[in-house]
Amino acid sequence: MNSRTVTVHQVRAALGGARRLGLDSVPLLQRAGIPPLTLGDERARVTAEQFALLVRAVQRATGDEFMGLGTVPSRPGTFAMMCYASIGCRDLGTALERAVRFYGLFPGGPDLALERGGEEAEFAVRNDLRDHTEGRFLAESVLVIWHRLASWLIGRRIPLRRVRFDCPPPPHAGEYGTVFDCPVGFGPGRTFRASARFDARWLAAAPVRDEAALEELLRGAPAALIGRHEYGTTVTEQVRRTFTRALREGRPARLPELDRLAARLAVSPATLRRRLREEGTSYRRLKDQVRREAALAGLAGSREPIVELAARLGFSEDAAFHRAFRRWTGTTPGAYRRGQES
Repeated sequence: MNSRTVTVHQVRAALGGARRLGLDSVPLLQRAGIPPLTLGDERARVTAEQFALLVRAVQRATGDEFMGLGTVPSRPGTFAMMCYASIGCRDLGTALERAVRFYGLFPGGPDLALERGGEEAEFAVRNDLRDHTEGRFLAESVLVIWHRLASWLIGRRIPLRRVRFDCPPPPHAGEYGTVFDCPVGFGPGRTFRASARFDARWLAAAPVRDEAALEELLRGAPAALIGRHEYGTTVTEQVRRTFTRALREGRPARLPELDRLAARLAVSPATLRRRLREEGTSYRRLKDQVRREAALAGLAGSREPIVELAARLGFSEDAAFHRAFRRWTGTTPGAYRRGQES
C-alpha cells in the first residue's frame, strides 16, 4: 500500500467543482472512506488511496474528467483516447506533443504546451481560473498526471528540476516539494500558468509500454496516477522500495545503512551517493520522507500505540520519534492523531 498522504487543502480543492455544481460532498467523501468532519481540520490528511478514490468519485458524479473545475467538461474517456493516440510514438517527446495537440482539439480546457530550449524542456499548463483555488488544483493535477504518465510510458521516473506556479503560495505550499520531489516556486505572472522543467534528454527516451499495459493502467486512470510514484528502475525508486519494505516487514524496522544498501544494489557507497545526487535526492532525504509518510499514514489509519509506531519505524526511543515528527509537521504525534479523530 502506498503510504503517502494528502493534505485536507487538496481534498477541499478536489471537491470545489462538485460543490459549484450543487452536488453534496458528503456521499463523495464517504465513497472514499474519508470522514466528512475531516474537512474542518486544517492539519488533517488522507491516504493517497483515499484521495484517488475521491477523485474518481467526483469525476463520476460530475461526468467530467476535470471534476467540474474547467470552464467546460472533459467527457469520460477523453484521457484514455489521448493515451491510445500517444502510446505508439517513437519517443517521449513525440508522445507529449501528440497529447498537447489532442487536448487542443477541445476548447475550454487547460491550455497545454511542451517547450524545448537548450538542455531543458518544459511542460506547461494555463487556464482561466487564476482567482480560484480550484484553478491551481486543476493545474497541479494535470502536472502530476502528466509527469507520472510520462514516467510510466518510458519505465523510468523523470526527475524534475523545478516546478513553478504563477500565483500566490497556498497555505500548504510546503507540501509541494514532496509531491514533485523538486524545488517548487510561486510568484506573480501575467496569466495563470503552472510549469515543470526537466532535462530535455528525456524527450528522446523510447516508450516501453504497449496497448495491453495501457489497458491495465486505464482501469484506474487518471485518478490512480495521483497515488502512483513507482515507474521503473531508477536508483531513487529502488532505495524507496527497500526502505518501504523494511518498514512493512520489520518489527521493529531496521532501515539499512548506506553501505549495506549500496552492497544490496551492487554499487559502492560513493556511487550510490552520486546517483542519488544526480536524481535530485539523497539517502538521508529518502529515509526521512519514507518515515514521515509511514508515520502520517499510521497515525491517520490505525489505533497503533504511538510508542509501538515509533519502534516500528526504526526509532531507538519514543522521544526521538516525537522530535522528528515535530520537525516534519510542527506538532506532536498525539495532537496530530487527536486532530484526525475530531
